[in-house]
Amino acid sequence: MPSNKSVSDAPITQFVNCRILKDHKLQWEDLWVREGKILNPEKLFFDEEGFADHKVDCEDKIIAPGFIDVQINGGYGIDFSQASSDIRGGVALVAKKILEHGVTSFCPTLVTSPSDIYHKVIPELRVQDGGPEGAGVLGIHLEGPFISEEKRGAHPPKFLRTFKAGGLADLMEIYGHLDNVAMVTLAPELANSAAAIHELSGRGIAVSLGHSMADLSQAEEAVQHGAKFITHLFNAMLPFHHRDPGIVGLLTSDRVPPGRTVYYGMIADGIHTHPAALRIAHRAHPAGLVLVTDAVMAMGLPPGRHTLGQQQIDIQGLHAYLTGTTTLSGSIATMDMCVRHFREASGQCVLSDYTDYTCIKFSFLGELLL
Repeated sequence: MPSNKSVSDAPITQFVNCRILKDHKLQWEDLWVREGKILNPEKLFFDEEGFADHKVDCEDKIIAPGFIDVQINGGYGIDFSQASSDIRGGVALVAKKILEHGVTSFCPTLVTSPSDIYHKVIPELRVQDGGPEGAGVLGIHLEGPFISEEKRGAHPPKFLRTFKAGGLADLMEIYGHLDNVAMVTLAPELANSAAAIHELSGRGIAVSLGHSMADLSQAEEAVQHGAKFITHLFNAMLPFHHRDPGIVGLLTSDRVPPGRTVYYGMIADGIHTHPAALRIAHRAHPAGLVLVTDAVMAMGLPPGRHTLGQQQIDIQGLHAYLTGTTTLSGSIATMDMCVRHFREASGQCVLSDYTDYTCIKFSFLGELLL
């Protein structure tokens, strides 16, 4: 949205020969920016009699808002679920690399791990602003270990946990503390999960439902307790059934509290989700769709054997498999690849523009954390 900021002496940059998203279309129009804020050119010209201090020729390129990836396990040889000697350096490397693919902020994601891994890694993954040196860190996404064994996917079963009482004590025992945590994926059918959802939501942490055998009523109850997101829709959950659609049914549920939006991640890498499933989800609930990569450390590397947390994975072509199985173990797709695939599959735009119009809310996390 254009800034209403009062007159400032800060330099103004004018982007020329560019296309921006406006009024639902890509339009040829200059973009004016001051101190990171987009300016309304009419106010600039008539109220301030301002002019550009710098001009940048975009050479016919598109200027678009940056992507936000809320589920990324690593990349470029860095596994966020490994307690390396230089955790922050690894995050900085990934942050720099994904910026080249349009991602300006992300949630480093930890898969199900032993408690000591959480205690070592979580304090190191600090929230930080992005900039020319790399994408910003919005907070950690803890995917597990409070998930279903039946729908664990590539998560190691020996580290899965259930809730004893469901409150803060359970969470602190496993995670150590919740500083810098932005999102937790859990299975709502686990006993005492409601108390955990309430505790996390009360701390401003987004609760996501995933790796779950939950039926629709269990999913709806979790949303009523504060859950706001679905982890990689269709993957690692009960398949849609017409008599009980399971977690998928939240997309059209009439039991979501008024004024609330249930968001859902989808891995649009051409492997995890069929194009028809992408279209079904988007047409059923377009306001909730958020593309994620679920990328692993092998993103950006040649095929071969790598790790995902405490397990080994094999990269075969564009597929990431748990070693010795045909179980998908994340993705090696970059966000711009996912955006292009979604565009081809759905025929829909996939970027927020600079007006009130939104096709897919890549910037949903700020709303979730309010």
